[in-house]
Amino acid sequence: MNEHLMDINKERNLSMLMDYYELTMANGYYKLGLKDQWVAFDVFFRKIPESGGYVVAAGLESIISYIKNMHFNDEDIAYLRGKGIFDEGFLEYLREFKFTGDLDAVKEGTPVYPNTPVITVCAPLCEAQLIETMLLLSFNHQSLIATKTNRIVRAAGDRTVMEFGARRAHGYDAAILGARAAAIGGAKMTATAIADELYGFAATGTMAHSWIQFFDSDYEAFKAYASIYPNNSTFLLDTFNVLESGLPAAIKVAKEIIEPQGYRLKGVRLDSGDLAYLSKKVRKALDAAGMEDCAIVVSNSIDENLIQALNIQGAKIDSFGVGERLITSKSEPVFGGVYKLAAVQNMETGEFEPRIKISENVEKIINPGRKKLFRVYDQNHLSKYDVVALYDEQLISGVSEVVDPNKSWKTYLVEDEHIEELLVPIFRKGELVYEVPSLKEIVEYSKVQQSYVMEEEKRFNYPHRHYVDLSKKLHELKIKMLKDAEHKSR
Repeated sequence: MNEHLMDINKERNLSMLMDYYELTMANGYYKLGLKDQWVAFDVFFRKIPESGGYVVAAGLESIISYIKNMHFNDEDIAYLRGKGIFDEGFLEYLREFKFTGDLDAVKEGTPVYPNTPVITVCAPLCEAQLIETMLLLSFNHQSLIATKTNRIVRAAGDRTVMEFGARRAHGYDAAILGARAAAIGGAKMTATAIADELYGFAATGTMAHSWIQFFDSDYEAFKAYASIYPNNSTFLLDTFNVLESGLPAAIKVAKEIIEPQGYRLKGVRLDSGDLAYLSKKVRKALDAAGMEDCAIVVSNSIDENLIQALNIQGAKIDSFGVGERLITSKSEPVFGGVYKLAAVQNMETGEFEPRIKISENVEKIINPGRKKLFRVYDQNHLSKYDVVALYDEQLISGVSEVVDPNKSWKTYLVEDEHIEELLVPIFRKGELVYEVPSLKEIVEYSKVQQSYVMEEEKRFNYPHRHYVDLSKKLHELKIKMLKDAEHKSR
């Protein structure tokens, strides 16, 4: 993990970044003598943004950093004491606070699906309650941006996608962590310098319109820039007129300044106008000037839908700078991951007793009990389906029975080439046991994981639904608890 980032979080003291009800509930549990009773919570989501095929998990590093640095200082304690409702014993408990529980999670970059536990927490009650908000905001935000980026990258195919969104992000944390999430989603570079400094996510950029406006003409602006950066020039063509001013000036400077020094003009950028029409005109002119290797970069409210339209129209584009529609996931800017109680430890027996939440909305009924998550692959190592099982279960090919929760009459044996348990230990008894990978390692892992996803799941419209089944034991437990609850309500 980036130690510089850890220091930043420690200095900022984000421990109080939580919903107020977490504090009132924790204080209540403390006064009732329940603070040391262990419980199990799950983080999961019910819906994939934009009706997509899958979500790219992200945000785990932020969660780890938060939990490692979680502490309540004198200012926090004084603030809470000033509210007049918190027990002094609880405030002293917070003063000495340290997370002592267990946390498991899927690795960042893993494709994940609705109603599967992506993070599980097993910890003393107050501890499990107080980390709720940070778990959700980290997973929700970064997974949303990683997933949106992945859609854009898939539309772009073998052309480069660059993250250009900082100035449109919802605050500086959203810009920094959004850039990181974009890398996990498949973006190759970022315009955000601090993302390069912190994570090694390569920063890129040359000029804005203001550089060109400062000089008397496109030609003078490009000439000045090329004199400083002859081996790294990309000229912005649309400050005045792409075809009549920007493009001729770019070609002239390339021939007069850059090529005589033994270099080549790296690229030109279009930031407005009809990108399909202009890119074809620009490509033709560049090729005619012997500049076939000069790349055409486009920006200006790009997303996967515009990229698909540009592809259909035969646009001549080599890379995309994607800003506001990526960094805000503008088409669907909210991701609804939730944190739900799944089990409570019996203080006498030590066993965890399952809990269930029931709703008139069937999709909001949770899967009870402590759980594991398995992924089943076919002989070609394509991800075939997931299985949610109880914590004490193992999924064994040819032995284990699973149930389709949407077709409860459909029970079958697991019989496939490879089974993988997806939740890995992150914290054990409050100690970090996970070797946190670099962003580069996460990006490579994510790329491999994408290759395991069925092509049918990658469709933007009506993708194949990845099956999420329940172990027979978990399904039977859920049905029993639903029937018991119905009986009690009568």
